[in-house]
Amino acid sequence: MPTDVVMPQMGESIFEGTITKWLKKPGDKVQRDEPLFEISTDKVDAEIPAPASGILQEIKVSEGNTVQVNTVVGVIGDGSGAAATAPAKAAASTSAPVLPAPAKKEAAAPPPAAAASAPQNDDEEDSDVRSSPLVRKLAREHNVELAKVTGTGTGGRVTKQDVLDFVERRTAAPVAAPAPRQPSAPAAIPGDLVPMSQMRKIIAQRMIESRRTSAHVHCMFEVDMTRIVNLRNKLKSGFEQRHGARLTFMPFFVRAAIIALQQYPIVNGSLEGDSVRYHQHVNAGIAVALDWGLIVPVLKNADELNFLGLQRGITDLGERARTKKLMPADVEGATFTITNPGQFGAVFGLPIINQPNVAIMGVGGITKQPMVITDKDGADSIAIRSVVHLTLGYDHRIIDGALADQFMVIVKKTLENWSEEVG
Repeated sequence: MPTDVVMPQMGESIFEGTITKWLKKPGDKVQRDEPLFEISTDKVDAEIPAPASGILQEIKVSEGNTVQVNTVVGVIGDGSGAAATAPAKAAASTSAPVLPAPAKKEAAAPPPAAAASAPQNDDEEDSDVRSSPLVRKLAREHNVELAKVTGTGTGGRVTKQDVLDFVERRTAAPVAAPAPRQPSAPAAIPGDLVPMSQMRKIIAQRMIESRRTSAHVHCMFEVDMTRIVNLRNKLKSGFEQRHGARLTFMPFFVRAAIIALQQYPIVNGSLEGDSVRYHQHVNAGIAVALDWGLIVPVLKNADELNFLGLQRGITDLGERARTKKLMPADVEGATFTITNPGQFGAVFGLPIINQPNVAIMGVGGITKQPMVITDKDGADSIAIRSVVHLTLGYDHRIIDGALADQFMVIVKKTLENWSEEVG
């Protein structure tokens, strides 16, 4: 019996979603829980699994169209009926109105540069291997030929864990690093008019709203990260072996911010009319740059986590953001946000406040610089140190410059005199 594929309810406050990409075409075989299509809501982009195994017989709502939740967007049959030959246009008979996407040119835009950088012959060699697009992408990143991987999924399908296990067992030289992330703007020929993605529209709207809402002011502090850089270099190999997680710099910055927020709780607050809401816990928003935009998943109750808990939480949110596995609850409730433009080489940034927060901390790149060092006897010398520039964007309606500077002094001292157990 045919199974309806519907626009899922991604949260209580989500009422509609836009289909951004079908991962299968009519006539293709699908397995239950295999990624079937991608959607974009006003909270998250997500990959939606197939509700049943069978043949994708019909696509009722094509890419770029927006429909209300629970609208039937496709049909999966058992293979006994004739499959449709082309995606149907947004049907007027669906249970909810379909909002047409902006007009597009007939010629499809070239794929993003990051995807195009993968060798074409890899896709051809692996085309006969049963796997999802995410698994094929993971395989390309690790230079793995899927034909050599034994699949443990339904019908011999190669899963993400199969690829990771293969990489772990492989005794060859370390694989080449993935190609650098490319700009998120769609590739286009000069002169083309390319519609913004749903996510980009939402980002644009929220950035303008934040600028209009908060009185943005920024301060910048130079921080000597040499102690932490040396500590990380010493511990990162053992840390990963013991805990199965990479040791990154982000939990150091998050922990330092938490310590400062506990001393200056107004920086962790929010405005409600003419009153200030002092939040009981620190819900740390960690901005994640994606190939297709920017999202801020939230590490809830970060003040109750130890260093290992922070690292695991940050890693988990980042991975789920990049694989479109976040739920709306994962991007709600931030009380303070940290963004890291330094990962792309920026010396520092002047970030826009993530509403309804009243402050956001930007982390620049860590670079080696000559610095004047004063010893305990007062003598000066010049040394090469690892330095980062941190900026605090704050809402001057309720945070004054003196308080913002005092907050950043705590962050600076915590990082420069790091004494907490890393694990």
